Amino acid sequence: MKTRKILSLVLTVAAGLALTAIFAPAQKASDPAFKVKLDFNRWHDVGELYADMQRLQTAFPKFLKLESIGKSFDGRDLMVMTINNPATGPEMAKAAMYIEANIHGNEIQGGEVCLYTIWYLMENYGRIDDVTRLVDERVFYIIPTVNPDGRQYFMEGPGGNARSGHVPVDDDNDGLFDEDPPEDINGNGIVEQIRMFVPGRGNYRISRTNPNIMEPVPFGETGDYIQLGSEGIDNDGDGRVNEDGPGSYDGNRNWASDWQPDYIQSGAMDYPFQIPEAKAVNDFLMAHPNISGVQSYHNNGGMILRGPGAEAAGEYPMSDVRFYDELGQNGERIIPFYRYIVIWSGLYTVHGGFIDWTNDGLGIPSFSNELWNGDQYFTSPELKEQQANPQSPIAPNVSRYYFDRHLEFGDEYVEWKAFDHPQFGKVEMGGVWKKYQGRVPPRFMNEELCHRNMAFSLYQADEMPLIRMGETAVEKVGGDVYKVFVDIANPKVTPTIMAKAAQNNVVRPDLLFVEGKSVEVIAASFIDNKTLYKANPSVTTLIDQNDLKRIIVRNGHPGKTTRTAMLLVKGSGTVTVVYDSVKGGKASKTISLK
Repeated sequence: MKTRKILSLVLTVAAGLALTAIFAPAQKASDPAFKVKLDFNRWHDVGELYADMQRLQTAFPKFLKLESIGKSFDGRDLMVMTINNPATGPEMAKAAMYIEANIHGNEIQGGEVCLYTIWYLMENYGRIDDVTRLVDERVFYIIPTVNPDGRQYFMEGPGGNARSGHVPVDDDNDGLFDEDPPEDINGNGIVEQIRMFVPGRGNYRISRTNPNIMEPVPFGETGDYIQLGSEGIDNDGDGRVNEDGPGSYDGNRNWASDWQPDYIQSGAMDYPFQIPEAKAVNDFLMAHPNISGVQSYHNNGGMILRGPGAEAAGEYPMSDVRFYDELGQNGERIIPFYRYIVIWSGLYTVHGGFIDWTNDGLGIPSFSNELWNGDQYFTSPELKEQQANPQSPIAPNVSRYYFDRHLEFGDEYVEWKAFDHPQFGKVEMGGVWKKYQGRVPPRFMNEELCHRNMAFSLYQADEMPLIRMGETAVEKVGGDVYKVFVDIANPKVTPTIMAKAAQNNVVRPDLLFVEGKSVEVIAASFIDNKTLYKANPSVTTLIDQNDLKRIIVRNGHPGKTTRTAMLLVKGSGTVTVVYDSVKGGKASKTISLK
């Protein structure tokens, strides 16, 4: 009987456990849920970008501040998101990373990287130690589109003439402004090419290796087609089509460093900061001298660019080059298929470029990543070997067609179709790629692009200067005279003042303050090598300034360096040493004189 009761109890407990397993909530094994769900396998227009920024600001009000820094020509806001943890100090007391994108309206993926960066930092604060530390130590100013007019024009229209902003320009010198823009006559959202079938009387034929490609016929032969140019009509009667669209200047040629007139640098406009977006951005930069790093996202080609933009500007000082090389070479490891190069020697000459202005005119170390590299379509060594074979279906001249057919299911290439053109009559239109193909990644590859490029910018932000006080020591000389030693460290790669900035006098010098009620500073010097100093104390050079309680450090504090301030003081009580750097922050140490 007792055995039956025990067995019955066991069965009852087992049944209860089974029911609990069935009906109790399962333990979650997935990642923690995000507070804000965003998609990075699609492209955001301006309104959607700003709406998602507002959603993030609402979800993380402690850290995020969303505001407009000005208006575009068409009246759209230029929105900046400030990321700062007020619990660790005010934003102007910390080194700040400025990240912008989309100065060219058709270079849309940079805006997605900016949005991803805000989202990633917020969602992973408190989850990932390095992210938490970055948000606590640094400030971020992020503008996803500095050309909202161009971005929206690209998103809404067929894509042509979207690189520029919308300040009117007379491109064809006929006294009219923006009167002949690209036109989508058949209403399919694409400006296509036009060909006409003229059997035996043409100078083009369909390629015998790829039916999507039109090729000129060999000398002495005739083809069945003629090419009639781009879809559109001649609106101003000058015999040309689509030659005077919106703007047509270059927002990345309107900055003050090495600005050149339009006959030297096409697209430069009449004077620096003429376009309203450039002026608004520059006003913001000038109002935030704590900005210690710049990233301006462009596309495409897979490049990590630094200045100078023109050979005539001359190479940077060697200490600056070493800084750029260290970050740029690590960037090549962070972002495969990207090359770290100098603009003028590795790409082309740029006068009046944005990162020349921020580096030379404002003294801020600056990079510009050209997002997306077509080599990323086929990445394995085996496929690269196949591409070297001109007969391969993924040879460079046909690889995009293969990728489109097998990975995007024909979504990006526009096939030729018959059309009754208002000027040419019976023609065929097509033979082009949609606006989202080529210069931007396939949507399904965009999140990796966002993450890797964000990672490089966060790496740069982490290596901005960070002044810290270290060990202190006091030696009594005699009476009430003391030698005070204070280690001042900058463990990061970036100096508090770049050498080029010091040459150009564009960054306020660092300041070393010595504070104390009854303290007089008799002499002061910096010790670069404590071991050498101990062996030979006479190696230091005295600081020759009138006010030794406010020492001006014109060249700043180098990166990855600890220097010792040696102060000969007379007095009693305590002395407080403060190192104040516009780019590297402020640190202090109080020492007792005894």
